[in-house]
Amino acid sequence: MKIYDLSIALEDGLPSDPPIQIPKIRYFNHKETAEQMASFFGNATKDDLPDGNGWAIDFLDVCTHAGTHLDAPYHFYPTMNGGEPAWTIDQVPLEWCIGNGVKVDFRDKPDGYKVMAKDFEEYFEKIGYTLKEGDIVLLNTGASARWGKAEYLVAGCGVSKEATLWLIDHGVHVVGTDGWSWDVPLPFIGKEFDETGNKDVIWEGHRAGAEKAYCHLEKLTNLESLPLFGFQVSCLPIKIKGASAGWSRVVAFLED
Repeated sequence: MKIYDLSIALEDGLPSDPPIQIPKIRYFNHKETAEQMASFFGNATKDDLPDGNGWAIDFLDVCTHAGTHLDAPYHFYPTMNGGEPAWTIDQVPLEWCIGNGVKVDFRDKPDGYKVMAKDFEEYFEKIGYTLKEGDIVLLNTGASARWGKAEYLVAGCGVSKEATLWLIDHGVHVVGTDGWSWDVPLPFIGKEFDETGNKDVIWEGHRAGAEKAYCHLEKLTNLESLPLFGFQVSCLPIKIKGASAGWSRVVAFLED
């Protein structure tokens, strides 16, 4: 079995989020914690520890949407399925998070392109694949090549409400992207809104969850290494009570 790591690492200060969401990580090495560690063991001092080494520990000030993560329906809207209370990340069914994977390679789409249902229809016909209940659809936009740079925030195509609902109607519960957002990058949405005045374009892919429950992964990587289908995906999220998202170590499994 071959395992593909599809998750990016949380990094201190990396400018791949709006400033308020950039992770802050404080690292404490073995020497820095020696006195603290020794204090837990009676009258021991740091000199009683091997070479004066304590434990290495880290503290994070980090948004649940930093790094590779799974968004819960609660992130999209207070309600889902036309009026039910939206699930938080600790309520998402775990069976949704393990399934057959299928990759959609849209690296040929320009930054800001809005994917419509017809794009998916044509793509799956081209690759000869029929979506099945519980498939996990991963969108390869090419955005991950710009990870670690501010331009990552505006990289890649995004998915319309229409196309998101089309996937859900075909039995898909979890989707994912290597981009910053499942939607078109936000500045492109802002431009469309300013030009049309149509408020329905604002965050439309996410808002699909208000009509029909689904989850999506954001900030994936290494999708180009995957075949188009024939692999399994695991994207179990960290269980955070009442949260809108949870970090996920997303991996794909491919039998030799």
